[in-house]
Amino acid sequence: MAKHLLATAGQSERPCFDYTNYLSASCKKRWGFIDAIYGVMPIFGIVTKTPQEQTQTRAEQLEALALQVLSTQVNDETNVIRLIALAQQQGIQQFDIRLPYSLNTGQLGFIQQEFGEHLLLDQHDERLSIALPPLSATPRA
Repeated sequence: MAKHLLATAGQSERPCFDYTNYLSASCKKRWGFIDAIYGVMPIFGIVTKTPQEQTQTRAEQLEALALQVLSTQVNDETNVIRLIALAQQQGIQQFDIRLPYSLNTGQLGFIQQEFGEHLLLDQHDERLSIALPPLSATPRA
């Protein structure tokens, strides 16, 4: 894939994920049986299908995993939740998502409810900034 789906946001070193490019790449992807299972039940992909290359940064690993679990078959909130969960698993605590449109209050509330008060969401137009604590500091219900 010639076009990188991951970029840095402005002058900061925060990863910025272009959600539209992920969905576009997902539409063009040739799906095998295992990929279809991961797409329908992404928890299997999150747990079992990790990139083999140890030289990848956490952000690059997140990019590869996101291509496996983001889907055009689910709503945008679910995809954003999947991306946040993957980032948390990879130890990425702050990143941005560039969306094709701003999320409404209900969509943001749905995402916030999934992670609780420890997740910080800040939306500026089509850019959603996410900050979350390390995985070990996340309270479990």
